[in-house]
Amino acid sequence: MCKIGVWIDAGSRYENERNNGTAHFLEHMAFKGTSRRTRNGLELEVENIGAHLNAYTSREQTVYYAKCFSNDLERSVDILSDILLNSNLNPRDIDAERSVILREMQEVEQNFQEVVFDHLHTGAFEGNPLSMTILGPVENINSIQRKDLTDYIQTHYRSGRMVLSAAGGVRHDEVVRLAEKYFGGLKHGDASANFHPAAFKPCEINTPVDGMDSVYGAMVVEGVSWTHEDNLALMVANTLIGEWDRSRGFGVNAPSRLALRLGRNAGVQSFQAFNTCYKDTGLIGVYFVAEEGASNALVDAVVDEWRWLANEVDAEQVECGKRTLLTNLLLMLDGSTPICEDIGRQLLCYGRRIPVPELELRIQAIDVETVRNACRRTFMDGRVATTVIGKYVVKAGETWWNNLP
Repeated sequence: MCKIGVWIDAGSRYENERNNGTAHFLEHMAFKGTSRRTRNGLELEVENIGAHLNAYTSREQTVYYAKCFSNDLERSVDILSDILLNSNLNPRDIDAERSVILREMQEVEQNFQEVVFDHLHTGAFEGNPLSMTILGPVENINSIQRKDLTDYIQTHYRSGRMVLSAAGGVRHDEVVRLAEKYFGGLKHGDASANFHPAAFKPCEINTPVDGMDSVYGAMVVEGVSWTHEDNLALMVANTLIGEWDRSRGFGVNAPSRLALRLGRNAGVQSFQAFNTCYKDTGLIGVYFVAEEGASNALVDAVVDEWRWLANEVDAEQVECGKRTLLTNLLLMLDGSTPICEDIGRQLLCYGRRIPVPELELRIQAIDVETVRNACRRTFMDGRVATTVIGKYVVKAGETWWNNLP
C-alpha cells in the first residue's frame, strides 16, 4: 500500500474578494470528469483498483491525493494528473455543485470552533487575503464561473508550486519517473508574484448569541512563520500549556499547570493551545469553551500562563516540554499517510524535508532562556486578537491585555 499526492502552493490566500472560494470550488470540480474520463468512468476506475481519492483546501495549500496498492501507483498518478490538468469544468456541473458547497458552508457555520478561527483570521489579518475564508462568501459561491476556475489553474498550478509526494510501498526513482511523465509539461513559475505579506492587527470580535449557555472563543497574539527561529521554542511553550477537556475525565489530575488551575473551575469546559503558522506570520494562542461566568477567570489564567512562560518557567519544565513535543511529533509520523503529508507540507514550507535526527537535535538544543526569550517577544507585546461567540462581550479599553507589561 502507498499514498501519493500533489501538494500545491495555492489556497484561499492567493485569491481576492471577487474570486474568493475558487480554490475550494476547484477541489469539488476535480472529480466531475476530464477530457479523458467521464465522471462515471473515473469513479469506476478508482473503485476497480480499490483506491481512495480525495482532496482538501487550506489557506495556503491545496492537496489532491490517492491511497492505493503499490501496483496501481502509476495509474493513480495518471488519474491525479488528469483531474488536476484536464478537468472538464462543465458549466452544468459547476451550477449543480453550488448547492453542495452551500450545504458544506452551513455545516461549517454550525461548528463553533471553525467559526471562531474564521473570525480570528478576518480580524487579525484584515485587508489581506489571509483574512478570507476558504469556502468564500455566499455571493461568490453563487457567481463563480468556469473562467474563474480555469484562470486559477493557469495562474497557480505551475511546476515551481507543486510537489508530488509519496510514502509507503514506493521507490523514489519510480516517483521521479512518474512526475516527469505526467507533470513534465507544467508551466514554470512560483508563488512570489501572487504573494501579499500579511500584517497582524489587534482586534476584538464579539458575536452574541441569545439562548447560548456556553462561550466559545479564542485569544491570540501574532505567531511566527514556519521558518522563523522561534517556532520550535514556541511549540515547546505551547506543549506546556497543553489542552484539556472536562468530558475526558482528567479532573484535577490534569497534564499541565493551566489544566490543573482551570480544572477546579466548574464553568470551564475545555481549552486547547494552538500554533498556526504561515509563510510570513502566524497565530498562537488558546481556544476555549466555558460558561459565561467562568470566562474572565479563564482569560486571567491564560494571561498568567503567558507571563509564567516569559519569565518563570524553569529548565526542568522546559525539558519535560521538549520530550513531550518530540514524542507528539514522532507519533504524527506513524504510517504512510502522515509521512506523505509531512513530506508534501515540508517541501512547500521549507523547500526540503527535515530529517527526524535533525529535528531531534534542534529540539534538544532549546534551553530555558530560548523559551523565555521567544515567549517574551511573542506574548508580551500587548497586541492581541480575540473573538467570542456567546453571551460574553469584550469591551474595548477595559480588556486584560491593556495591562500586559
